Amino acid sequence: MLIANPISDTAFKILMDDSRIARFFIETILEENISEVMVKPQEIAYQHGANTDSLAASFGIFRLDFVATIKTGENDYKKVLIEIQKARKQADVMRFRKYLAEHYKKEDEVITGDGKQIMILPIVTIYLLGFNLPEVETAVVKINRQYIDCIDRKILTGKNDFIEKLTHDCFVVQIPRIEGRIQNKLDKLLSFFEQKYFIDEGRMLKEYKLPIEGEEMKLIAERLNYIGTDRESRSQLDIEKEAYRVFYMEMDQVEKDYKKSLEEIAKHKQELEEKEKALEEKEKALEEMAKELEQLKRQLNK
Repeated sequence: MLIANPISDTAFKILMDDSRIARFFIETILEENISEVMVKPQEIAYQHGANTDSLAASFGIFRLDFVATIKTGENDYKKVLIEIQKARKQADVMRFRKYLAEHYKKEDEVITGDGKQIMILPIVTIYLLGFNLPEVETAVVKINRQYIDCIDRKILTGKNDFIEKLTHDCFVVQIPRIEGRIQNKLDKLLSFFEQKYFIDEGRMLKEYKLPIEGEEMKLIAERLNYIGTDRESRSQLDIEKEAYRVFYMEMDQVEKDYKKSLEEIAKHKQELEEKEKALEEKEKALEEMAKELEQLKRQLNK
């Protein structure tokens, strides 16, 4: 089946605009029972249809935010802010921290049974990385908090609202480490993100060759197939592909200029060090000459 590469900003956003797919994606990653997801107003890296030069200039980490209702017991639920950040290339950690800090410093408007309420929501982050973290050799890793009694050295089972809203769990997906296997629900979901079997140079379209089982998997496959074959969606993919091409070309030039500047600085530094060394040698020679002259004066005065 022909599908759009879901790591692309265009395909991923269209995919996650479907609340059923978003719920399946989030609950599969979190391994939680999600009863509802609400899409928050989205911030995307660029606007389709804009000039590609301006696209490249405004690139950032792609973000999607959701408010998820998690079932914690028979009649117990909690609302959590799910922040998904996606980056194709190695990105500055400070940019990830900046986006996270924005959520920590604001309140959210949430629709509850009592109507709209302003709440401070606990945060869960999901990072989709288009690059590998060398020290972590798995496709998906969960960074899970624990309440630990430092006095009696034991793990506490209770959770406190104050602590929950000042700390957060984190999930990291390393897309290059995804292998095409379908041993469990998480494998099945991630198999769409496997970076193989592309049919175009821009790596926007690929063949999905694994069996598709389950209602949610069929829904994802159908949506990605639509994105990959629909004329308007394909046009958006082409815009994104060109934007990334221009962006990386500019970044390559910036990197080359930066390396050249470092080389020039190193060269000037070496020249200065050589001049300083030559001056030191001259100073030593002058000191020696001064000593010799002093000795000659003493001999003449005898």
